[in-house]
Amino acid sequence: MALKQYNPVTSSQRQLVNVDRSGLWKGRPHKALTFGLSRTSGRNNLGRITSRHRGGRHKRLLRIVDFIRNKDEISCRVERIEYDPNRTVFIALVKYEDGEYRYIVAPEKVKIGDSLVSGQKVDVKPGNCMLLKNMPIGTVVHNVELKVGKGAQLARSAGASIQIMGRDGAYVLLKMPSGEVRLVRGECRATVGVASNADNQNRNDAKAGRGRWFGIRPQTRGISMNPVDHPHGGRTNGGRHPCTPWGISTKGHKTRRNKSTGKYIVRRRA
Repeated sequence: MALKQYNPVTSSQRQLVNVDRSGLWKGRPHKALTFGLSRTSGRNNLGRITSRHRGGRHKRLLRIVDFIRNKDEISCRVERIEYDPNRTVFIALVKYEDGEYRYIVAPEKVKIGDSLVSGQKVDVKPGNCMLLKNMPIGTVVHNVELKVGKGAQLARSAGASIQIMGRDGAYVLLKMPSGEVRLVRGECRATVGVASNADNQNRNDAKAGRGRWFGIRPQTRGISMNPVDHPHGGRTNGGRHPCTPWGISTKGHKTRRNKSTGKYIVRRRA
């Protein structure tokens, strides 16, 4: 997909750069694979705000996407490629030979009418799904499993890809987009190719109202508050590191809690 720029008829269109979605399906999604998505507006089960600056987005239907791709040795045909408001990557509606429909993450260079297949070892072409241990070294993949049979957890967003670097016994060496190299079981599945909509990173929303459609409410900077409202408040932030309203530092704050998987990381990201 290419990028789309607009003639600035209004001021909100002056910097607007969007992804051209003219080639995507313009109708409603496949009804059997959708259900209503309730909105929480950042509130938990007690009604208390746990994620600030959320609320007021457009209604959405959740598309059930097949991240497991376990329908082996049965080819499917790409019926159409659709926009999914719940993720940055495009999704493809495929129809299997037995008549079943499923949504999958649409790979780059896969077109309507293409035939795809999953299995233990299949042709290495974009859109096909197979075991990591059966893929040639150097293959670029996306939708990678971390646990056998759980479904894809890595490289699922727009333009994401992972490269197979080598093998180490029962494990496969994968190079992440961040530069990190880690071990994953060879029995895990992955899809060949790069995830679609790589131009998503080049979008420019051009106005705050576009963020409101996605449920992002305005934020007030801490430095513009009073000292009683925020640690950064007052005429100066006191020369302290950036922090939350409750004084928790956000500069280099560690977010990775599961340290037991550190043994699978061969090289840390830069």
